[in-house]
Formats: sequence, C-alpha cells, structure tokens
Amino acid sequence: MTHGRGLFAVLAAAVICAAAAPARAAEPSALAFADGRAGVSLDGAWHVIVDPYDNGSVDYRSQPRPHGYFDDAKPRDKSDLIEYDFARSPTLQVPGDWNTQRADLLYYEGTVWYERRFDAAQSSVAGSRAFIQFGAAAQRATVWLNGKRLGDHEGGFTPFAFEVTGVVRARDNSIVVKVDNTRRADALPALNTDWWNYGGLTRSVRLVQTPRVFVRDARVQLDKENAGLVHGFVKLDGARAPTPVTIEIPETGATHTVTTDKTGAARFEFAATLEAWSPESPRLYDVVVRAADDRVQDRVGFRTIRVRGPDILLNGKPIFLRGIALHEEALGRGGRATTRAQAEALLAAAKELGCNFVRLAHYPHSDEMTRAADRMGLMVWSEIPVYWTIAWSNVTTLGAARAQLAEAIARDHNRAAVILWSVGNETPVSDARNRFLRTLVDDVRAADDTRLVTAALEHHAADAHTEVIDDPLGVALDVLGLNEYVGWYDGLPAKCDTLAWRSAYDKPIVVSEFGADAKAGMHGDALTRFSEEYQADVYRRQLAMLKKIPWLRGLSPWILVDFRSPRRPLPGVQDGFNRKGLLSNDGTKKQAFDVLRDAYRSWPPLAPAPTAGR
Repeated sequence: MTHGRGLFAVLAAAVICAAAAPARAAEPSALAFADGRAGVSLDGAWHVIVDPYDNGSVDYRSQPRPHGYFDDAKPRDKSDLIEYDFARSPTLQVPGDWNTQRADLLYYEGTVWYERRFDAAQSSVAGSRAFIQFGAAAQRATVWLNGKRLGDHEGGFTPFAFEVTGVVRARDNSIVVKVDNTRRADALPALNTDWWNYGGLTRSVRLVQTPRVFVRDARVQLDKENAGLVHGFVKLDGARAPTPVTIEIPETGATHTVTTDKTGAARFEFAATLEAWSPESPRLYDVVVRAADDRVQDRVGFRTIRVRGPDILLNGKPIFLRGIALHEEALGRGGRATTRAQAEALLAAAKELGCNFVRLAHYPHSDEMTRAADRMGLMVWSEIPVYWTIAWSNVTTLGAARAQLAEAIARDHNRAAVILWSVGNETPVSDARNRFLRTLVDDVRAADDTRLVTAALEHHAADAHTEVIDDPLGVALDVLGLNEYVGWYDGLPAKCDTLAWRSAYDKPIVVSEFGADAKAGMHGDALTRFSEEYQADVYRRQLAMLKKIPWLRGLSPWILVDFRSPRRPLPGVQDGFNRKGLLSNDGTKKQAFDVLRDAYRSWPPLAPAPTAGR
C-alpha cells in the first residue's frame, strides 16, 4: 500500500510557502493506500520515443504543436507528425530507468515519451472514481489520457496522482507520459551531483479505483511523549458533510470513531496498549480506517523517538545508530532499485554488517525500501536532494524543496523505521542558505512532530589537530549530521590518529559520511590509493578516532555498495563508479566490510557526554 502526499501536510506547506514564494499551481496529490485498492497495474512494457529536440511538443520554430506525440488518441490521418508511431516504437520496462535498459541511453538527458494502451474494469468507469498514480517519474512528467492533458509533476522521487473519472474508458485507453530528466540550475537536484541522473518512470504506475467518498490519507502514530496514546489525522475526499470515521487496531481491540469537519478532515487520539517497534523487535500491527463505503488498511509500527541532550532515545532508551549509507541502486545489476526483492537485498547486506540504521541518500528512496526497513528492523534517515550548492535565493527552488519534502513526509508518515528527516547535504554556509534550510526545518516541524530533524553538515579546522562543528544551522536541528573524509580527501589515514573533534552544541552527532575508494580485487600496501588495504586502514583509524567523540551517537559510513557517478572517470579503477562501497556493484565484499562488521559487533556502550564546546 503506497502512501501518498498527505493533505494536512500539503495544506500546511501551502500556508507556510505563501510568504516565501510566488503562488504555484497545486501539485497533483498522491493517494495513500493506493496499492491496496481495486485497480489495474500499468507496470510492464511501454512504447517509447526518444526525443532529444522535444519535437513531440514544439515545431521547428519553437512554437507549441497543436498536435504532438501526446495526442496519440486522435485518428492518425489528422496528425501532422507522420514520423512517429508508438505502435512501431521499441519498449522499455516500467518501473525502470532508461539508462540501464539501453546502452545508447546510459548518458542520455532529455525527453522520452512513454505510451501504453490498457483496458479498465467496467466498475472503474461507472459508479466510482478513478485515479492514475505514479510512484515517481524522474525528474519531470506531463501526462495525457485519451488525448486529455491531466497535468504535470516535478520531483523525481515522490508519488503523484491525477483523477481520471470520466476520462478513462472501459476499453482501449491510451496513456502518454512525457518524462524529462534534464538538469537545471534552479531544480532539485541541481546541475552537479555525485550520483547518476537516471531518467524514466522509475516506480510503479497504477490505475486506482475508489468509492465516491474515500480515505485519501491517514496518519496513525504514537504521541512522542506518551507511549500509551495513539494520535493522528484522517482526510476524506468527496465528503460533502461531516462524516464518521473509525480507526481500528484489531489485534489490540482498540477502536475509535471521530467525525470530520466540513473539509473532510479530523484529528484524533485514543489510548492503546501496543508493543513498541524496535530493531530487535520490529513489531507491526494492522490498522484499519473506515469511512462511508471505504475501508483501507496499513501495516504500522509504533515507537517514540526523541533527543535528550546528546542522547537519541528510542522508546525512552538511549541508542547508538550503527549504520551505513546507501543509494537506491540495485545490487548486482545496477540502475534504480525498483522491486521489493532489490530493496530487501540491499537492507539484508546492511543487516549482515550489524546495522540497526541506514541513511537513504540523497533523495527519497522508494516505499519498497522504507516498508522493507519497517519489516526488517532498520531505522532510517530520509532526505531530499538539497545537495551541495543550489539556487539558495531562488523562490522557485525553495518551492520545489518544500513540495518534495511535504510529499516525502506524507508518503512515509506511518513508517516507524523513519526516525530522521534530513533537509540538506554538505551545503556551504551563507545567509541565503541558512534562511532556505531554516524554512525547511520549520516545515518539518509543522508537518510531523513525531520524528527528528537533521542535516549532513560540514566542519572546519581550528588548528592542525582540531576540527570544529559549529554550523549555525545546528541551532535548529535535533541531530547533527557530520560528513568528513579524513584519510581520503583530507590527508592520509594517519591523520586520524592525532585529530580531535569539538562541537558547539550539546546535541547528538551522527557521522553521516566517511570512507575511501577501493576497487574490489585491487591490492597493495596500506598507502596504495584505491586498494582494499588502503580503504580498510582508513576504516580502522576512523573508527578509533570517532570513538573518542563524546557526542557521537551514530555512524553511516559512505557507502554500502559502489554506485554509478559521472564524476568518477578514472580508467581501470572507477570507470564511472564511485568506489567507496564496502561491496562492489556486483556484490563482492571488500576488506573494509569485515572491519566495520567486527567493529559493530563490539561497539562500546554509550558514555556520558561533556558540556558542549569542551
């Protein structure tokens, strides 16, 4: 069951955005619980036309076409585009990226037109409502059904939906999607990243059927201060009058009924006795929500997460986050990880390391990943692609960041595994950047007070043997992320032995990145760059150094698996891959894998932290 963008989060974000950004058209709002509803999967083979000049939208004079590739539903003899024919075009699999499905598209950036025909059940046409939901389209999409333009969505990692009631037919529907992954300076991500710019319909597509009045969204979580109190909200779509809604946790016998207001919204709270979700016991409960003729169900874990001074408290007890970072790149085959099996394979490798925590970098991973983390007992750091230097003073960029953040929170607000929302990664300090990120922090707190806020920060040297963490954004965060590469980009591994760390804040620190490149099977001594021995030595020395940081409450070294990056061209070594993985892209373990696994098995208990700044 896919969680979509929550209406409460959307409305709150819209109010907050009003003062900071110009008015924007409403984003197409995703449906929660979509996978559990009646409908038709549109996954599989779609016909595609690769269109680098965007001829399907504009003519050679750069004027919009009255008819184009999108107008596939009209009779062919009325077309002024005799060169195109979806029926004779090749196919790509959906979900999937185009880059790794065809060798000639590996580096392609631009427009690809997707098309398929499908039948819908008769009940999807009469007596109910119908929506088409996309798990994600990288990075921008425009959608047409039977020649009617449904709308646009920007943001390559979050779900969106369009209502097609009255447009969808029982037989022979034509859906066309223009997908464009062109990088832009004002977009998120921006022009320069250290990961692959995959394009395509990278997550599932589905025709969804609902009753006339249906549960569009519901959040059901524990109160952060009272583990015996369940609270949340529900939002109905189509209700014209106050409507009773019942929330049930059948296994416990807990049931509660609330009546919506005239907008279809209601908040609720009720007492329940629940076993807390934790990595050691990832307990999930069926939660049922009923309203009018609608009934939806989700699997939800219940836990509390908060901070106290330098400690992170899970269910009221201090924890240490033994983690690893990972990209959403399939182990073995490469390309976007799109299936449940691919998500579980990545997280199983993290579990073998001894992890109880994963950092899902640098964008929202699929809900297959966060649901697998729920089942497997791995806490999650989730982030949006506010990465490196972006257009901090551009109101359009800020609006895009706020929209992607709201969509990510809404999709995963019932996932117990998600404990941290991250608002940025390695962003250089400036007044404009500080205002931008503080706005995102405020948005998180308005939308979801059951989780913690973080960002991966940089640091600076006080002297040759002291590094300081004093980013001004730290005042607004619950947990300080710290990216550092001592021993790789910052000196040789031996530098770790004499380095001390200071923090200006009495807050928990998670070292969100450290590491070194190594090509699997390349060997040398401990000072041979790109050898497994060099990487292993960096890990040994880093771990010894990091254990001395009194505020340290977690690690997510960079990274679990080698991943594609156009910034990594070194022939015979990188070949278009960032090689900092503990596993190669084909799954081969490097020496550092065992170093980290052994360290996590014997990691010392938490020690009291001193006063900040000492």
